[in-house]
Amino acid sequence: MVVGTIKTLIIGASGMLGSDLCKLFPDAFKLTHKELDITNRESVIDWIRKIKPDVVINSAAYTCVDECEDMQELAFQVNGYGPGHIAEACSIFGVKLIHFSTDYVFDGSKKEYVESDVPNPINVYGYSKLFGENKIIENIDDYRIIRISGLFGVHGKNFVGTMLRLSRELDTVKVINDQFGKPTYTMDLASRVKEVIKLDPGIYHITNEGICSWYGFASDIIDNAIPCTSEEFPRKAKRPSYSVLVNTKIEPMRHWKEALKDYLKERKA
Repeated sequence: MVVGTIKTLIIGASGMLGSDLCKLFPDAFKLTHKELDITNRESVIDWIRKIKPDVVINSAAYTCVDECEDMQELAFQVNGYGPGHIAEACSIFGVKLIHFSTDYVFDGSKKEYVESDVPNPINVYGYSKLFGENKIIENIDDYRIIRISGLFGVHGKNFVGTMLRLSRELDTVKVINDQFGKPTYTMDLASRVKEVIKLDPGIYHITNEGICSWYGFASDIIDNAIPCTSEEFPRKAKRPSYSVLVNTKIEPMRHWKEALKDYLKERKA
């Protein structure tokens, strides 16, 4: 199957981001977790040998940040070794690889991070995703790693959906106001992948524009959010105070407030 003249394979096709990638690449080959377990090296190689794509877009990941603290082996298998297997297979068959990483590879000691900043994760999820980045770089030259932040989309659990649910269930919803990032709509992100495919190998930061705290984000979603500190709302995995990704390599995307409006319309529809 061909997108233009480029045969594309999407791995992790049923996830929140993968589902929107499938909309943007309607003729791509699509593999879900049920069809391909990326932690199985032989299976990864067999599928890529069989399909013979020009480009692999990997959106498969274990993204439950708090669960990763207890499920460290699984986190490193899915987020680390799995991408390494894909990179190895792509290298063997001369395939370009697009892979998604995270703002959580950084520790939050800076207000903003560009692509060349040195990562220093502070939780297992971040360590596992950085390990995946490194396994890709070790195994293939023709890669594009896209670091992303605060994803929301209609095809999976996300912060916006959680806020809407809690707002119905509770009189007030406590939301952390001392962690800052850039919320990103999966459809906007997916729409940029075709552009990144054509760019030079390397690491890219792609998010919607606009910096906010989780409370600031929530306040645009619901009307009964109240601020609290990270200390008042402890979670198993430590989060960076600032995980703001700065894109220095491609044109910026629209503000997250505009993206949120479209997401809410799509969700309602």
